[in-house]
Amino acid sequence: MGEHQMVTGKAYERIADDLRQSIRAGELEPGDKLPAETKLAKRYSKGLPTVRQALAQLQAEGLIEKQHGRGNFVRKPRRLVVRTNERHQWEKDRVQVEAEERGSTGATERDTGLTMDDLVFSAAYTEVKADGALAKVLRVPVGTKLVERVYRTRHRDEHAPFNLVRSYLIHELVASNPDLLDDTKEPWPGGTQSQLHTVGIEVDRVEERITARPPTFEEAEELELSVGVAVMVLQKTSIDTDDRVVDWSEVILPGDRTEALFTTQLTRW
Repeated sequence: MGEHQMVTGKAYERIADDLRQSIRAGELEPGDKLPAETKLAKRYSKGLPTVRQALAQLQAEGLIEKQHGRGNFVRKPRRLVVRTNERHQWEKDRVQVEAEERGSTGATERDTGLTMDDLVFSAAYTEVKADGALAKVLRVPVGTKLVERVYRTRHRDEHAPFNLVRSYLIHELVASNPDLLDDTKEPWPGGTQSQLHTVGIEVDRVEERITARPPTFEEAEELELSVGVAVMVLQKTSIDTDDRVVDWSEVILPGDRTEALFTTQLTRW
């Protein structure tokens, strides 16, 4: 490290480029600790502010991560999640199969290629009342009782979840099955469509809107995002065969490890 042909430009850019090349060449591997900032300053004959600016650049690019009290490390690649629009029909098809088969593989396993043993899942339910924004998307009066569901799923070897999910059901539509109000029943075999099926609801279509924005401080912290990484915000509306909105969800997806794939089958002439 330090022997590469460095680009011309500002001092911190030259340092960042040399370290970047070391990482890409495999001389510094994922999980390796970089030399201390003082040692880098001596190696490149530059002051600590210049070295720190170079390290900040690499952190913004997602190549390294700073662990407080420990130093700077080459960042381990995060597991990619490929989210497709075919997942909704896949979930609907599974509603009518045996519970054992539904419980063996869920949407997250399908998206990641992992097994249930690889995953750590959590769910928390809360009864809330619809504010103006929720009333609008769920097509209900303000103050309507809702079931707010918060989900997190992560790989057992990672701390950050794959995404942040907040989902809302209309209490009156699902209350006939008390299990749908109980987060200890999660993970539910087959997911939300299978849950709704227990109270006679069939999902007819799913509408999804995706935007991108900078993360909030809380989102960046929980998803362990590097500086400069955006999030995708997916708002999902499930509509049943009676044209009622039966579930509305907001999913916050980390932009550095999520791929959205949309396949549209076109009618042949």
